[in-house]
Amino acid sequence: MQFNITKDFIEEIQSLIKVNDSKQLEYVLEELHFADIAEIIDELHLEQAVYIVKLLDSVKTSEALMELDEDQRDRILNALSPKEIAEELEEMDTDDAADILNELPDAIAQEVINEITDEQHAEDIVDLLRFDENSAGGLMAKELVRVNENWTVIGCVSEMRAQAENVTRVHSIYVVDNNNKLKGRLSLKDLLTSKESTPIKDVYIPKVDFVTVNTPGEEVSRIMRKYDLEAIPVVDELERLVGRITIDDIVDFITEEAEKDYQLASGISQDVEANDSILELTKARLPWLVLGLLGGIGAAAIMGGFEVVFEKHAVLFFFTPLIAAMAGNVGVQSSAIIVQGIANDDLRGSVGNRLIKEVLLAMLNGIILALLLFAYTFATKGDLLTSIAISISLLAVIIVAGLVGTFVPLALHKRGIDPALATGPFITTSNDIFGILIYFMIAKAIIGI
Repeated sequence: MQFNITKDFIEEIQSLIKVNDSKQLEYVLEELHFADIAEIIDELHLEQAVYIVKLLDSVKTSEALMELDEDQRDRILNALSPKEIAEELEEMDTDDAADILNELPDAIAQEVINEITDEQHAEDIVDLLRFDENSAGGLMAKELVRVNENWTVIGCVSEMRAQAENVTRVHSIYVVDNNNKLKGRLSLKDLLTSKESTPIKDVYIPKVDFVTVNTPGEEVSRIMRKYDLEAIPVVDELERLVGRITIDDIVDFITEEAEKDYQLASGISQDVEANDSILELTKARLPWLVLGLLGGIGAAAIMGGFEVVFEKHAVLFFFTPLIAAMAGNVGVQSSAIIVQGIANDDLRGSVGNRLIKEVLLAMLNGIILALLLFAYTFATKGDLLTSIAISISLLAVIIVAGLVGTFVPLALHKRGIDPALATGPFITTSNDIFGILIYFMIAKAIIGI
């Protein structure tokens, strides 16, 4: 059942904390979902948030901590002792616990690991820390249900009951051999309808999608999306089953990557939040603003080289912003389509064919827009030659901007650089400069100055 966190409710919580009425506070919060607990914590001052975390059972607060913004979670963890953090980690799935440890300073993380009482849980968490966080190994959890192909159905059910106690949600049952190599998956229906003495090797399904520990997160998300998987097993280099990735983990990964790409496309070079300090926000924004400034200086320098053109045909000056804006807009449109295609892995054909298609598309759009601009310019200025020069310039600028917007993200992707870079100020600034240069060169050639 959904619960609405109102301002009055938050004030009630704060009042209970102020008078240290822990019993009443526990009564008020005990039935709430961990996502609601996280929302409440997010509205409280740090001291109050820490009070809630220490008061409630770690089973609930561990889940709530994972729902919090990373900065808010870091502040709370810094206020807890290594032992208190360890208590939270013991209630988390291994992948979430590993993520928490990655956020802590190395010295504190080691202390926390030493405080974890469940040795197997601690060992599994440490094992995950050796993988890149954006690989399948870094995304997977160790908790899963596995059965041996040599077991019987009745023995399998008994083992599954024991294993399922440590698994939050049982999406799939994986079958392995005596060397823990992944053999397939077991259908619950087949398990329930088979005789108790039937060996698992006679009923399991050998076809199973899997990824290796080094598979990039983007590839994992593509496979899970393509085959509509709720979970996917992860194997090591020897094809031994080592973990699984569930749909909620991959959704979190996709969301984080989308946020990074959006910030990069917006000209923000670091992962920042609206509540970050002015200094952090400045450091994230300033590099691209400097690039924009340099681009503006470059454009101004180009315009300065055509000063004679301005003196004799001042009307050209007033269309400069239009040409620059169209170049930037077309470039961003083209690059955004390519970046989307790369992200969804649905680009087809060679780079050459893609560029030819973009030229044809740009020509069609450019001709229509150039004709509209010609009609407006000739109707308002009455100068045929100038109107032709401006219109042809617009057509040329649109074609070049489309080519740049298509080629740059493809080239970046081929070199292992995030193509989202090509939808931001980089592509806009470069196309502005190219657009203005092309504009004045064509205008000068046509008008004959």
